[in-house]
Amino acid sequence: MKNAGYNVTVIGASSLLGKELLAALEERNFPLAELTTVSGEPGEPDLPIVDLGRRRRAAVDYQHEIPTSFDFAFVASGHQGLASWIERVAREKQGSKGARSVIDLCHTFPEAAKVLPQVPFLDGPAVAQRSGPGKALQMIAAPHAATIMISALLSRLAARFPVRSAVAQIFSPASEMGPRAIDELQKQTVNLLSFQKVPREAFGAQIAFNLLPRLGAGFEKADALELRVRSELKAYLGKRAPVPALRLLQVPVFYSTALSLYVETEERVPASDLVVALDGAPIAIRRTSEKPPSQA
Repeated sequence: MKNAGYNVTVIGASSLLGKELLAALEERNFPLAELTTVSGEPGEPDLPIVDLGRRRRAAVDYQHEIPTSFDFAFVASGHQGLASWIERVAREKQGSKGARSVIDLCHTFPEAAKVLPQVPFLDGPAVAQRSGPGKALQMIAAPHAATIMISALLSRLAARFPVRSAVAQIFSPASEMGPRAIDELQKQTVNLLSFQKVPREAFGAQIAFNLLPRLGAGFEKADALELRVRSELKAYLGKRAPVPALRLLQVPVFYSTALSLYVETEERVPASDLVVALDGAPIAIRRTSEKPPSQA
């Protein structure tokens, strides 16, 4: 760490995820010396980038090239030059003593990289060992929110009780499909209520007031997300817990992922023992007298 803070690069800073990341850096008072933003994949409308105020000492925006000088680089959107950039960064010598870290937030690392997903607040000290201490370049793959939720529940249950099987349903919001999908969900809702034709450019189907297990031909992004979560669960859980049967449903919600998880244990477990096993950060148990969790 330098005296003034860290040099941070955000690839895809104007995407929904990139904008959320920049807001989180501001809220957590991340010590920034220099912020570099890079445009992501073409085709998605740009969103205004949050201003980090006085802590944003220097800001440079790159449209195509990704700079190789950084302490932390966050990948918040796909980029056509990402694979070659990682190779170039891995070859170059770092001027400072500390290792550089590339954190993939959206499953864009090339398959050849073979980076295992990591959840630091679940793994604890094990993360440092799996990251390979002493390396000049640390590559970290952050799993999808659904992967984290399922892993937190299953790993905690499996540590106390033998788990026979599990079934998970993921309720995916429009934001997973990008800004155009959010806009189309709003237009579909308004048009249906006013008895007008609904647009179908983003989903290929009517999503308003509907649940879709599959989108139309040419709209396979949701299918790819289901495959991603399944692959991440298999890699992350390993032998700690069985990988659940999985189904992703596209739901008419703008933001926030929800899921339902059915778990079958080898032996019958009292409900009170389940509460004891699950309760505790990052999991919060809601009593029947409390307001139930909601995706809205």
